[in-house]
Amino acid sequence: MAERDRDGAMGLPRDDGRERPGRRATGEGRVIRVLLVDDHQVVRRGLRTFLEVQEDIEVVGEASDGAEGIAAAEELRPDVVLMDVKMPGMDGIEALRKLRELDNPARVLVVTSFTEQRTVVPALRAGAAGYVYKDIDPDALAGAIRSVHAGHVLLQPEVAGALLAQEENNGGQGRGTSLTDREREVLGLIADGRSNREIARALVLSEKTVKTHVSNILMKLDLADRTQAALWAVRHGIGA
Repeated sequence: MAERDRDGAMGLPRDDGRERPGRRATGEGRVIRVLLVDDHQVVRRGLRTFLEVQEDIEVVGEASDGAEGIAAAEELRPDVVLMDVKMPGMDGIEALRKLRELDNPARVLVVTSFTEQRTVVPALRAGAAGYVYKDIDPDALAGAIRSVHAGHVLLQPEVAGALLAQEENNGGQGRGTSLTDREREVLGLIADGRSNREIARALVLSEKTVKTHVSNILMKLDLADRTQAALWAVRHGIGA
C-alpha cells in the first residue's frame, strides 16, 4: 500500500475502482482511466474536480512526484497519465524514461507550465504522447486525453514548432529522399495516429513487417520515436 504524502496524494485510487453512476464507456467498452502526477495539490484537485464530471473519464489515483507516479502507474495500470515535468525528487522526464523501461502501456500526456525547448524535446524523446500547457482550456484538456488514449500524438502549436525547429537544425529536410514508397505510406499512417496493427490492416501487411518499416524510417530519418516521425511527416506534407 502506498503511504499518504505531505500533500495528501496517494498512489492508490480513492474509491473502489468501480464506475460511478452516469459514466458511459468509450468506443472500446470502458471509461478512460487517468492517473494524476503533479507536486501541487491544488493542481491535482482542480484536475480531479473537472475530470470527474466527464462521463468517459475516471481519475483512478494521484501522485506527487515521479517515483510515486511510477509506483502508482505499475499498480493501477491507468490508460493515460497526466504528468508534470518539474517536480521534487524524480522529475517527469525521468519518470517517463522509467515507464518506458518498464514497458508500461499507459499513454503519458505532459501537462506543464514550462515552455522552453530544453524541456519540451527531452520529454517527447522520453516517450510522452502529448505535451500541453496548464492554461489549456478544460474542455480541450479532456479532448487531449481522449486523443492520446486513441493513439494520436497531441502537441500544442508552439510545442510542435520547437520540436520541428530542432529537427530542421539537425539537417532533417533532405533525409526523406532515402525513404521507399512503402515507407512513405507507413510514415503517413503514423502521422494519422495509426498503431502498427492498424497500419498492417490498412496496407495488408503483417505487424512484423510494419515494425521493420517503422524501424527503417526512424533510422533513415535519424529520429528517436514515432512522435518525432509523426511531426516530421506533417511538416513535410506526408499524412495528417
